[in-house]
Amino acid sequence: MAFFTLNHTDLHSRARAGVITTDHGMIETPIFMPVGTVGSVKAIEQRELLEIGAQIILGNTYHLYLRPGEDVLANFSGHHRFISWEKPILTDSGGYQVFSLKELRKITEQGVEFRSHIDGSKHFFSPERVIEIQRCIGSDIMMVLDECTSFPATHEEAKTSMDLTLRWAKRNVDAFKATSPRYEHAQYLFGIGQGSTYKDLRSQCMEQLIDLDFDGYAIGGLAVGEPSFDMYDIIDHSTNVMPPNKPRYLMGVGTPENILTAIEMGVDMFDCVMPTRNARNGTIFTTRGRMNVRNLKNKFSDEPIDPGLDLYASREFSLGYLRHLFTVGEILGLQLATLQNLGFYMWLVREARKHILDNTYSQWKTSVLEVIK
Repeated sequence: MAFFTLNHTDLHSRARAGVITTDHGMIETPIFMPVGTVGSVKAIEQRELLEIGAQIILGNTYHLYLRPGEDVLANFSGHHRFISWEKPILTDSGGYQVFSLKELRKITEQGVEFRSHIDGSKHFFSPERVIEIQRCIGSDIMMVLDECTSFPATHEEAKTSMDLTLRWAKRNVDAFKATSPRYEHAQYLFGIGQGSTYKDLRSQCMEQLIDLDFDGYAIGGLAVGEPSFDMYDIIDHSTNVMPPNKPRYLMGVGTPENILTAIEMGVDMFDCVMPTRNARNGTIFTTRGRMNVRNLKNKFSDEPIDPGLDLYASREFSLGYLRHLFTVGEILGLQLATLQNLGFYMWLVREARKHILDNTYSQWKTSVLEVIK
């Protein structure tokens, strides 16, 4: 069976509905991937992820390499068994985390030397090493090591960074082909397009990545400080260059509006810490709009958290109770808010898929954004 099948493209936009098939199950796209950086989606457990309809979660090579470490992951025969998760996992290569260390890393042609944010110990990631670590993790979808271009960057700086990303991409592919999965399931490799906000560089990068024949392609280096207009312009440009028969992944983006707009431009996969991070800060996304649960107006509210979601937590607990939990610092408040936010994001992409298949996506997007923004 094919890794990716494109089922339908909306007649009035470039929004797509497809299926990604892995040995750990199928993923219906468009899809949002909850972020479980160190082996846990913060504040909720795996049974609850299944309840909200999560089909795939994200882990991070940098963090899992440092803790629990390759020895532990190998002892458990990979990350799936370690965290008791039987559905697909995607791992980011750790490139973004390493490059965000700034003062703690040194980039060379061979790779990047960095110091752990935990204890300051020295480590080295090369394209080959990152493949080796992800083989040990056993993720279904692996990402290449790339250099995330900072913003703002001159055209020359962006091109230098992009060229390094492309040379590393070739080494990633070679290392991937020279090794085999360590556990009894297939693994797939995605390339990452870079080039800052320069369309000519984005085109060059994606065209050369396509020549390497990855299983899927990601748009990286966005939501790093550039204006929204530039971000959307680059997404729109990139999806026009990306092959239609491979999944398209927009990394680290973002708000419900970002996701729906990018879907309209032809993106299939998303991840972002926004729903879980905002939940822990008391901001919830609902089918009737975004709200701060700490607001005084919620003190006496017996309204359900979100009657528009078919989830126990959203329908059975009141806004007044959720506000109380945050006021007194009860952990249950973080759990309920996280369930609500991730449940909302999963509802959003499910509804998007339904309207793509019905050829009513753009009309639905406009109407739903008027309510949830």
